[in-house]
Amino acid sequence: MKAVILAAGVGVRMRPLTLNTPKPLINVAGYPLLHHLVKILPDKISELVIVHGYLGEQIVKYCGEEFLGRKVSYVHQPEKTGTFDALRLSRKYLDDQPFAVLYSDDFIEKEALEKLVNHDLAAITTKVEDPRRFGVVILNDDGTIKEIIEKPEVPPSNQILVSGFILNNSIFDYPPKEAVKGELFLPVAVGNMAKEHKIYTVEAKTYIPVGVIEDIEKAERLLS
Repeated sequence: MKAVILAAGVGVRMRPLTLNTPKPLINVAGYPLLHHLVKILPDKISELVIVHGYLGEQIVKYCGEEFLGRKVSYVHQPEKTGTFDALRLSRKYLDDQPFAVLYSDDFIEKEALEKLVNHDLAAITTKVEDPRRFGVVILNDDGTIKEIIEKPEVPPSNQILVSGFILNNSIFDYPPKEAVKGELFLPVAVGNMAKEHKIYTVEAKTYIPVGVIEDIEKAERLLS
């Protein structure tokens, strides 16, 4: 199985750490964020497609042609056009088999990833106190996704999408209809796809998004 790792973010809220270093290479507990993610990937994932942008040449140099035992291909996303567009740029490396999609700056536990790759279509979710800045998930009775509402002002649930999807090429048939501040978000496309396909969910017990400098300390406590 291939895994597309979305690693093109600028990391504005992580400055000054990201002035000269791309966010996926910020050190947490002695290793870059990207290293921690790839280290816990299930053995079923044998190949990586890394989408880079800001200071992306550093990511290419760090990971090389093979990283932690997995072959690596690279895609450059030159502008901040969103996670769906980042995945769409990776399409040339994908075949008709299911593939994983992961964010490079989310910490979730290995066990959730192991469960995820046992599905043909699935997404990892978790519960948070304030879901307003996330893709909020509404579930069907069988645990599949009914609807995803991106960054709602009044969330109907506290269950959100986090890093970790198993998708297939059908996802490209469900693009977001509108850009939000110039970006097309993958969760919107997943929500569109869920209206016609059963997309199962795996709930993560551990979730730390590394979005600001203060999150590094939280992640280091988790990894210590």
